[in-house]
Amino acid sequence: MTPGISCEHLLLFFNTLLNNERREGFCSTTMKEIHATTIENRKELVAIIGLGFVGLPLAILFIQKGFSVIGLDLDERKIKSIQTGTSYIQDISDDDIARAVSEGKLLATTDYSVLSSADTIIVCVPTPLSDENAPDLKFLISVSHQLVPVLKPNHLIVIESSTYPGTTKEIVQPILEQSGLKIGKQLLLAYSPERVDPGNNSMLMNEIPKVVSGITEHCLERVCKLYEQVFDQIVAVSSTEAAELTKLLENTYRLVNISFINEFAQLCDTLHVNVWEVIQAAATKPYGFSPFYPGPGVGGHCIPVDPLYLQWKVEQAGASSRFIEIAHAVNESMPAYIVDRVKAHLPSSKSISETRILVYGVTYKKDTADMRESPATPIIRLFLNQGAEVHYHDPYIDSMQLSDGTKMSSVTLTAEEIAAADCVLILIDHSVFPAAFILEHSTFIFDTRNVISSVKTGTKLVKLGDGAPS
Repeated sequence: MTPGISCEHLLLFFNTLLNNERREGFCSTTMKEIHATTIENRKELVAIIGLGFVGLPLAILFIQKGFSVIGLDLDERKIKSIQTGTSYIQDISDDDIARAVSEGKLLATTDYSVLSSADTIIVCVPTPLSDENAPDLKFLISVSHQLVPVLKPNHLIVIESSTYPGTTKEIVQPILEQSGLKIGKQLLLAYSPERVDPGNNSMLMNEIPKVVSGITEHCLERVCKLYEQVFDQIVAVSSTEAAELTKLLENTYRLVNISFINEFAQLCDTLHVNVWEVIQAAATKPYGFSPFYPGPGVGGHCIPVDPLYLQWKVEQAGASSRFIEIAHAVNESMPAYIVDRVKAHLPSSKSISETRILVYGVTYKKDTADMRESPATPIIRLFLNQGAEVHYHDPYIDSMQLSDGTKMSSVTLTAEEIAAADCVLILIDHSVFPAAFILEHSTFIFDTRNVISSVKTGTKLVKLGDGAPS
């Protein structure tokens, strides 16, 4: 429990807000005691909808803590992969899957009807943006409707999908109550934002503090009792809106600070000062400064998306966030800035249509196989549109497809491939990055991650924000 804010403290808070009439209809004390004993004995059957980057690791964590899990996903390829003991998520091993299936702890299915046997149903489906950068809740809404026929009294539904404040209460609750079961009386509804960090092996999933909330007092009590058996630290908040907004704050903070340092890198280029040296010096201050580092732009499903969920919500209330608008604009402009900087440092005798670019790293983050919203895609597309010949190498991505349908395959990183490139463009600093090998055979390197520390004679090295004159 977090010091100063425990489930017990928050339940007292609820009691001061809710009078007896508003709390009328909660499950009986006997029923609550039965469920508390069931959870503590790890006999509760947990169902998880959405077996992607969030849902599958969560399912394995519950199993490791002694629970049995029903995993549901409409992608039959994922279901068959699980049934054959094969993982499609980098952070989950084949052994983890095979052991869970062989021991009868994990049932993977596409059939919603089996969820009626579960005690808790956790929803981990994507919440992307529409073409207009508005929230697209089609997956969450569809799941909510699919749950209506299988709901039973005392079911606990936990939403983990990132979304704007008000979604759980205003969108999900009315749909679930079409079952005839009332939230806070026969049904329990909670929200707990996911905090998965793909590729981060320094902290286990259960070690990341878990924020929880409930529509009512008993909803909160149930989700606390369940998640306390799985996560080391529970952080209870007073409403589902507060929990929903917590996730948006976390990722808006990241977007604003990363976008600012990317703009600052551009200013350093203009002023011919090395941004990496400036950050290193500033980071020695023991208070009041947290270092962020430049790059080609942020990607993934969370940081570029969640702030726009917040922006959309506040616009519905007649307000706006200038910080989010500016940060989003800066992030969107980074691919074009990278391309322009590379072109500015190419030999003047060569046009871009005569140039061969070798991109190292196309994932949005180091040491992952995740390309969602990766800035590599628009960067490659811009080079191709201007006539450049582009190849890429990424140890995690064998092939990819651009938005216009162009298909590309990762090339083998040979000395000949590197030497043939007019520019080696480093977009991701995977841990296996062969800095010495690339440096040995390159004539021009553009490094957006400050991963090359020195340069040999005859090789040109330019870094994002290093102020090198073109």
